[in-house]
Amino acid sequence: MMRSLYSGVSGLQNHQTRMDVIGNNISNVNTTGFKRGRVNFQDMISQQTAGAAAPTEEVGGVNPKEVGLGMSIASIDTVFTQGNLQTTGVATDLAIQGNGFFILKNGEESFYTRAGTFGVDVDGTLVNPANGLRVQGWMAQSINGEQVLTTAASPTDITIPVGSKDPAKATANVHFACNLDKNTPEIMDGASEADIARGTWNTEFKVYDSFGNTHNLAVSFRRVVDNPNQWQATVLIDPENADVTQTRVGLGTTDGVQNTFLINFDNTGTLQSVTDTAGNVSNPTGEIVLQASFNVPDSNANEDGTPYRQTMNINLGTIGSQRNTVTQSASKSSTKAYEQDGYTMGYLDNFKIDSSGIITGVYSNGTNRTIGQVALASFANQNGLEKAGNNTYTESNNSGIAKIGESGVAGNGNLLAGALEMSNVDLTEQFTDMIVTQRGFQSNAKTIQTADTLLETVLGLKR
Repeated sequence: MMRSLYSGVSGLQNHQTRMDVIGNNISNVNTTGFKRGRVNFQDMISQQTAGAAAPTEEVGGVNPKEVGLGMSIASIDTVFTQGNLQTTGVATDLAIQGNGFFILKNGEESFYTRAGTFGVDVDGTLVNPANGLRVQGWMAQSINGEQVLTTAASPTDITIPVGSKDPAKATANVHFACNLDKNTPEIMDGASEADIARGTWNTEFKVYDSFGNTHNLAVSFRRVVDNPNQWQATVLIDPENADVTQTRVGLGTTDGVQNTFLINFDNTGTLQSVTDTAGNVSNPTGEIVLQASFNVPDSNANEDGTPYRQTMNINLGTIGSQRNTVTQSASKSSTKAYEQDGYTMGYLDNFKIDSSGIITGVYSNGTNRTIGQVALASFANQNGLEKAGNNTYTESNNSGIAKIGESGVAGNGNLLAGALEMSNVDLTEQFTDMIVTQRGFQSNAKTIQTADTLLETVLGLKR
């Protein structure tokens, strides 16, 4: 009789614990990145009143007689199913589709979370604004003028330098492509200005000096008399100020040459070679790259008193190729410069985060720079993580150590910027569990009441 009292007590206590977990789930139904809890029950040890007996020749076997002593909690699990994603439009909000956790740091202490409600503090550090924990990832390093991410290194704090300057860069490479019309008329000596205009294909493109000032790169092409597959190109930087800029163009050097060169095509109209005014001829294979130089206005002279000159490469394309190369066909001329790598000074206006967690800065001068990449952590047993409050988890003895890597790699999920993961609590399921838990609690209470009535009956026997 006393056993049923204690069985009922254990049922009351453990159903109360289950109700506590359900209440916590419901209270966090709108908590970003929250993962619901689940309580599993198990029976407790049973008291054996008679053991089992094996069968004999005369009688069969006898089963053991055991009385259960109540129930206990087998486990309280965290259910890491995917929550729905909610679009917020905030650039620093991040959601994970799939496995993985964001890594946060408080000094040297690491925390892990699914809630990507991040922001930038006064120092530009990407943090959780609720508690100041710093988001971890990798910062891009400048190597030979290129931004390189080394994700094999240990993650560090991510800093987004909003308002920082991107210094001006002088144009180093200009690329030309498309077609020169085979049927363009040749220009004879003494031709009129109208004939010269009809027989010349003029191109203009904006380039930059080391100060970030813009200059007009003008390249004109005209057919060479008595050579059907040859064109003469004339290069000028700022044609209206040509006496100051003193443009020169040649193969490998601009010393001792003028500002013109000859382009040769074969009978199929593909690029064959280039000859500068010093008689230098391009290599028979590969790309044709000429060197152009000009005096930079309003600049200090060199130590030897000569004007400061800037050099850039003019790429006409690959010999024998039709793609991204200057060609000669009986079609309307369309050759032009389509790309250059210079720019003026700019400021970081904005940034964006892609599905790989790469943060790209957008500058006011039109350039984009890789700033860093958000890191993700995964665990051999994520259910073994310990909750640390503030939507965070910490490692435990049974979770395994964090395996840190990029999103979309080695089992990590993908990131979605401008969105947050909602709680995975299903209210319908929770209310149903609440009813079942309530009935279980009431039933265990009734067990205690009934056992108490039986005890009262026993106590009444002495009367």
